[in-house]
Amino acid sequence: MTWEQLAQEWREGSGATTAEFKAFNYIGGEKVYTEKEIENVAPATGRRIGSIPDSDAQDVEAAVKAAEGALKGPWGSSTVEERSSMLNKIANALERKMVALAALESVDQGKTIGMATNVDIPRAVANFRFFAGAMLHTTDGFHRMAEALNYTTHTRIGVVGLITPWNLPLYLLSWKVAPALAMGNVIVAKPSEMTPFTATVLAEVCAEAGLPTGVFNLVHGYGHRCGAAIVSHPKIKAISFTGGTVTGERVAATAAPMFKKLSLELGGKNPTVVFADADFDTAVAGAAAAGFTNQGEICLCGSRLLVERSIHDKFVAALVEKVKAHVVGDPRSTTSTMGALVSKAHREKVEGYIKMAVDMGGKVVCGGVRPSLPAPFTNGAFLEPTVITGLAHDARPAVQEIFGPVVTVHPFDTPQEAIAIANETPYGLAGSVWTTNLNLGHQVAGALDTGMVWVNCWLLRDLRVPFGGVKASGVGREGGRLSLDFFSESKNICVKVSKL
Repeated sequence: MTWEQLAQEWREGSGATTAEFKAFNYIGGEKVYTEKEIENVAPATGRRIGSIPDSDAQDVEAAVKAAEGALKGPWGSSTVEERSSMLNKIANALERKMVALAALESVDQGKTIGMATNVDIPRAVANFRFFAGAMLHTTDGFHRMAEALNYTTHTRIGVVGLITPWNLPLYLLSWKVAPALAMGNVIVAKPSEMTPFTATVLAEVCAEAGLPTGVFNLVHGYGHRCGAAIVSHPKIKAISFTGGTVTGERVAATAAPMFKKLSLELGGKNPTVVFADADFDTAVAGAAAAGFTNQGEICLCGSRLLVERSIHDKFVAALVEKVKAHVVGDPRSTTSTMGALVSKAHREKVEGYIKMAVDMGGKVVCGGVRPSLPAPFTNGAFLEPTVITGLAHDARPAVQEIFGPVVTVHPFDTPQEAIAIANETPYGLAGSVWTTNLNLGHQVAGALDTGMVWVNCWLLRDLRVPFGGVKASGVGREGGRLSLDFFSESKNICVKVSKL
């Protein structure tokens, strides 16, 4: 069965889909299957929806050879204008498949079709369009000396490895593929084995758009085998990885001694800091969105809510009311605001943190249980959005990434205390500050030990700005020119100029 048929059956059927899509590796322009396969299960129903190749080092080697071969062809001598046109063609092809891709992302990941339709797939399209334009408007450095001229060029790296997570599958893969192609590189990519389908479609889209064979290669499989083979391959010169911090440590330990360029976007335990003078209703809505969008499965989610003590109780009551209004259920329904977590195993991990919080003195004021849903969703990985109060701000569930629909709430008395609590986690990806005092907002934002801060908003993204974190949240920055710089090598050329 084709992926389009699976998407259509999920979108229009009862949800009890029996359709299956057999995903493939895409190597040198060919669909490649392996003898060993990995089962793919729909998180919302627990039903099998297909399989993917269980790739190993031999498959990665074949992908690298195909990529190297592509550099010897037309792509290796392509112009900026030609590559920009190609990115736009890929964007257009994705946009034409928007409805089907959103359904496919939903059945594969568990998120609502609404989330995939309004966020995931449009952002994937936007990523290609953004870099198609950005690459035409970059400037190289030029520096004049008394007797010489210096100018800087940016050239492709060559073969690059891209490894992406399961929470925003096509959204984050396209965030890496687009700038890598813009700079003329060739790619070996591995999506998460838990959400492989839209990456497979991207391979088809690239072929449909006319991307030369071997430029984009896709290998599926487990991280410890397929992913490790990508990271350790001596001819892959750069690794861009988005995923968990523990895995990121392994990636760095392998790549760093090989002197590969390395970009790591890892976990986050992001603070949402609400001051008493904040616009109350706006802050409540913002905190709820930051905590529970995409089932809390976004690295930027604000799962650590700090509220000034004078409004703490009122704020918690309003937050609980808003959170209880979430409809957890059938991801295809327009009334559902939260879908399933990505797997039952991940749900058990999240539930483990909830139990730990209770054992450590926390109080679950809403959620924390599995909803009762009708068939075919009775066996899905659903969990009610959870708010926990009364937990010490340095307790493990309050400082470690849970990556699910769980928010812990902590009071503070002064800006200094809020900053100290916000910064006591090992992570430093993002945060948000809510106040009508812009001086206070600037000061607190500057003091947060994170790579990004929003003031009176959350997840308002401009693709030109730096994206990345500090501490255990990663190494390096992506976004705009920084992405183009990462996927290229800079060279300074100094030309002696004699005086007349």
